[in-house]
Amino acid sequence: MPIYEFHCSACDKASELLVRSNDWSNETCPHCGSDQILKQLSTFAPATADGSSTSIPPAECTGNPGACGMC
Repeated sequence: MPIYEFHCSACDKASELLVRSNDWSNETCPHCGSDQILKQLSTFAPATADGSSTSIPPAECTGNPGACGMC
């Protein structure tokens, strides 16, 4: 089952919920029980083979406009 991130409009808290399918309309906030939860955009965190997280170096300007998205 995928884990989805939600934000509750009632208590203003974030939570992660295991949801069996894409139909999460019956889910409630684990903090206050409200059904006013909104699905959030989840971020991806890559990991190495040993399970530790990887460190992605920050973007650097290449000096070529449009190539790095910074100039």
